[in-house]
Amino acid sequence: MAEAQVRQPDWIDTGPRFTDSDASRLNRMFGKADALGMLAGVIKDRVAGNVAVVSSFGAESAVLLHLVAQVDPSTPVLFLDTGKHFDETLAYRDELVRLLGLTDLRVLSPDADVLAAKDENGLRWSWDPDGCCDIRKVEPLARALAGFDASITGRKAFQSSTRANLPRFEIDTSDAQGRLKVNPLIDWDADAIASYFAEHNLPPHPLVEQGYPSIGCSPCTSKVADGDDPRSGRWKGWDKTECGIHSVNNPDVAGNGDDGELPPGYEPAF
Repeated sequence: MAEAQVRQPDWIDTGPRFTDSDASRLNRMFGKADALGMLAGVIKDRVAGNVAVVSSFGAESAVLLHLVAQVDPSTPVLFLDTGKHFDETLAYRDELVRLLGLTDLRVLSPDADVLAAKDENGLRWSWDPDGCCDIRKVEPLARALAGFDASITGRKAFQSSTRANLPRFEIDTSDAQGRLKVNPLIDWDADAIASYFAEHNLPPHPLVEQGYPSIGCSPCTSKVADGDDPRSGRWKGWDKTECGIHSVNNPDVAGNGDDGELPPGYEPAF
C-alpha cells in the first residue's frame, strides 16, 4: 500500500524586499561605476527589481531623465502633481517628456476625498507645510510605489547638509516593505550638472535664471541669493528641509493631525 503523501504547507514570504546588507552589497558592486553604468545595472539587469524614477521635473531633473532615457525610455517616471506647481514646471515636464522620448510618465494626484477633508480651501501649506506635503506628495507616492521594488531619485550631496552623506543605494524607511532607494547622482556637484546640461544641450527649467535653483510647489518656493544653500528657498521661514518623501515628517509639528483644522492662534499666511 502506497504511503500517503503529506502536503507541504504553502509559504508566503512577507519579509522585506531588500535589507541593509543588500544595499551595502550593491554599494560595493557599483562603487566604481559611473551613473550611466549604474543605471544600466539597475534598469536593464534589474539588480534592484522592478524600478521607477521619481522626478519633480525641477531645476536639475533633466540630467537624470536624460541618463534614464539612454538606458530605457520606457522606464516608469512618477510625477507628483500636487495642484500647487508653477505653470512653468508643468510646461517643462511636457517638454522634457517629448524631447527625451519618455513613454511611461505617470502623473500622481492627491486623493480628492482626503483633500476635501483636510485641505478644503487649499491653504494648509500656509500653516502646516508638513501636513500639506503628506496629503499632496507622501500619500500619493506611497500608493504608487506599492508596485515597485525600488525608486530612482535625483538627490545630490551638494544640495543640502541633510543629503551630504547619502549612499548610492539605501533602504526606503517610509514603510516596512524594504524597497531600495537609488541615488545615481549623489556624488555629482553643481559643475558636473552644468557641464552635462551644456554637453547634451538640455533645456534649463525656465525659473532657474530667475533665481530658483531648487523648485517645488509655488507657495513654498522662494528665490535664493547667490552663494546660499540651493535648497534654502524651500519652505523659507520653516524648520523644514524635505517634503517627506525622502524623510519622515515630524508628527509632533503643530497642526499635523488628521482633523484638518487650523491650530489655535494660527492664521493662514498669503
